[in-house]
Formats: sequence, C-alpha cells, structure tokens
Amino acid sequence: MYDLIVIGSGPGGYVAAIRAAQLGLKTAIIEKYATLGGTCLNVGCIPSKALLDSSEHYHNAEHSFKNHGIDLKGLSVNMKQMIARKEEVVKQNVEGIQYLMKKNKIEVYQGLGSFVDKNTIKVRKEDGEEEEIKGKNIIIATGSKPASLPFIKLDKERVITSTEALNLKEVPKHMIVIGGGVIGLELGSVFARVGAKVSVVEFMDSLIPTMDKNMGKELQKSMKKLGVEFYLKHKVTAVERKGKEVTVTADSPKGESISLKGDYVLVSIGRRPYTEGLNAEAAGVKINDKGQVEVDEHLRTNVENIYAIGDVVRGAMLAHKAEEEGVFVAEQIVGQKPHVNYLLIPNVVYTWPEVAAVGYTEEQLKEAKRKYKTGKFPFMASGRARASGDLDGLVKVLADEDTDEILGVHMIGPRAADMIAEAVVAMEYRASAEDIARMSHAHPTYTEVFREACLAATDNRALHM
Repeated sequence: MYDLIVIGSGPGGYVAAIRAAQLGLKTAIIEKYATLGGTCLNVGCIPSKALLDSSEHYHNAEHSFKNHGIDLKGLSVNMKQMIARKEEVVKQNVEGIQYLMKKNKIEVYQGLGSFVDKNTIKVRKEDGEEEEIKGKNIIIATGSKPASLPFIKLDKERVITSTEALNLKEVPKHMIVIGGGVIGLELGSVFARVGAKVSVVEFMDSLIPTMDKNMGKELQKSMKKLGVEFYLKHKVTAVERKGKEVTVTADSPKGESISLKGDYVLVSIGRRPYTEGLNAEAAGVKINDKGQVEVDEHLRTNVENIYAIGDVVRGAMLAHKAEEEGVFVAEQIVGQKPHVNYLLIPNVVYTWPEVAAVGYTEEQLKEAKRKYKTGKFPFMASGRARASGDLDGLVKVLADEDTDEILGVHMIGPRAADMIAEAVVAMEYRASAEDIARMSHAHPTYTEVFREACLAATDNRALHM
C-alpha cells in the first residue's frame, strides 16, 4: 500500500511525487511511455526551446553577425544535426528525472495506469503483462494532447502536430500554421528563421489572443520581419493533401474563400485534456463535457482520496502551473495549508523577441470597469537593447489608479521570459509601480525597461524618453 500513487510523469506528476517523497510519503509514479517527463520534456517545452535556440543562432549568424564584424562564408542549415542536438537535450533532461526518482526512492511503474477502484490501479505494460498496486491517495496527472478540427485528417507526415514538427529532418518550402497561439508561433518562427516560408491562419482578430492585445500586435510586427505572413480573422474550412502538397482553404473576414498551398501544415489550435484509458468511472471520478477531470478548490475530485492536477483540470495549460499544483496537493495530503495564486502564474511565448505576462490584461480591467493607469516603455530607448541590437518590443505596466498597486505586467522583448519573474515577485508582495520605480536597477540591463515603464505609470516620469 502506497501513501500516494501519481498517474503521469509530466512536470505536475513528477514534481508532486518528489514533494510527497520529501514529506515522507511512500510514493509510486506510473508512466505509460518509455521515458519520464511527459509532453513537456519529451515533445513540448524542452525540445521546442532547443530548436528555438538553434534556429535563433542560425538567424543571427545569417543576418546580424556581419554588423557585429563577424564574417562567415558557406553558412547552411543542417536540420539532421539540429534535431540530433535537440534529442540529446531531451535525453539529458529525461535522465535527470530518472535520477530524481531514484534519489527520492520513488517507485516507477512503466505502463498504462487505469483505475480498478478508488484505491487500486492496474498497470498494463507494453508486453500485455498486468499488475495491480494500491494507494491511500491518488493524483491524476495525465496531461493533454494536441487538439484538432473534425474535418482535418492528421496524417502525421504532411498534416502534422507539434510532436511531428519537432522531428522534421528538412526545412519546409512553405509551412502553413493553423492557429496563431503560443505553439504555432514558436514553431512557425523556428522554421521561418531557417528559411521556410511560413503562413499563419488565425480565427481570432489578433495573435496570442488570450494575452494583452498590445503583445499580439507587437509580436506580429516583429515576426513580419522574418517574412511570416498572417491571415487573421480567417476560418479554416478544409485541409486537403495530394502527394507532397497540402491545400488549406479558409474564409476571409469579407466572406471570400482563399486557398494556401504548402508542403506542410502544422495544426496548432490548442490542446485537450487526456484521460483515455484511465477508466476513471471505475473509481467514480467525474469528467466534464470538456474532457477535464472536475476538481474543487483543493484540486480534489468528487472522490475524497483522488486529486487531479495540470492540463487535465481547468486553467491554463502550463508546465509551471502543473508543478505548483503538484506541490500544492502533496503538501495538502500531509496536512499543510498551501496556496496557489493563479493570477500570478506567468505566461510566456518563447519567440524572439519573447513575450511574457502576469496579472490582468488591459482588456480584463476594462471589462471589470476597474480604474487603472498605464505605463509603457520601449526597448528601443534602452542602452542595453541597443548594444545587443534587440530593439523590438516594450514593457507595459498596469497599476490601480488610486492605490498604484501593480495589477498586470506585459512585456515583449529580449529575455522577457526571465524578466517577468521580477514582476511576479513585485505582485506577490503587492508592490506599487512607485516601489519598482524607486528600486535601483543595474545599468545597462534589459530590466531597466520594467523600471522605466513603472516610472511612466507614476505621473508619466520615465527618465529616458
């Protein structure tokens, strides 16, 4: 009898298992695939960042190095090596998780985990062999899978998801990306940098539509410099493949039909919760119409000893959100009183420039009729950004009109993914824009732009504008 069984070894699952083991719980984790780490480590966060870095190096070598006084000849893309490096990065990360399981004495079961009852899990291995294990508490951390549209046939050769895009051994001639969200723009930028023509078809009126609209507009301007074409407010109606050619048909805002022809179509319209094979009904666990496992504010399902975390429950599908929830549940099981502030979980897009945000968007504040003030500062006015040549983007700070408390921070620019942490800390301690404006920031650094945006939000007194 285990104190805790975790089904799924993605960031939420493996972190929950580690924290539980640290707290003295006898813990087991079940993973149906051959390697630990889930989508994030194997076919998501980690491999995509490896390719983003590699493609950015190539892009800079081709377009920026000469300006820095670095002359190169015979520059070319070796996609096979780029993919090989990505796979090595994944391998090292996965091995790191395996080490952490051993270090924390967590028993790993390889196979498909499914409920027999609320305390019993059946593990079916690839060879068909089955065994049953029992747990006092169980966490469902089975994650998500790429979503699609009913009329799109994903052949995983020419009509692909992010999983297949991460393993392409050639540079596409023309990649058509369906979906202008995080995944589509990250992978679209990878292939645009290495020479592919990229067209993005998005149903909404802006890119990264769940984020502040300023960010979508700025990112679109920046990606146009890579040659990326955008078709906003276009509804895809058909995807057809003939040999190596794929045609995407879409309705324009004016009701006209357009056709785009390419050699690859990347379907990136989001992800859906994954519970196939879980047999949740055997334990009496409720799953809603969206495919999500229903949980209360303590992430407990309707069955008292069963919890669910990460992409399989409500909320943003983010690896670090899943990690927070994993720690939250483990600590709760031993009687602690943890807390997760969902408003302060940052969101990041790893294009270049990077996009990062935390807190409320301007659209949300307007909808709530909350009085606020805005401070903006562009990277173009930053000495550090000018030195590195990263002049695109800005930082936008939203603060309460009366109290000056920071309500939201939205940034697009160099190293925004790292810079957003300062905003998270500030908001966690309910800092005002004036607080950040009064703090010394090293010069020259990118983070000075955050300070200047806070100065702009307080009596419009940015120093370098």
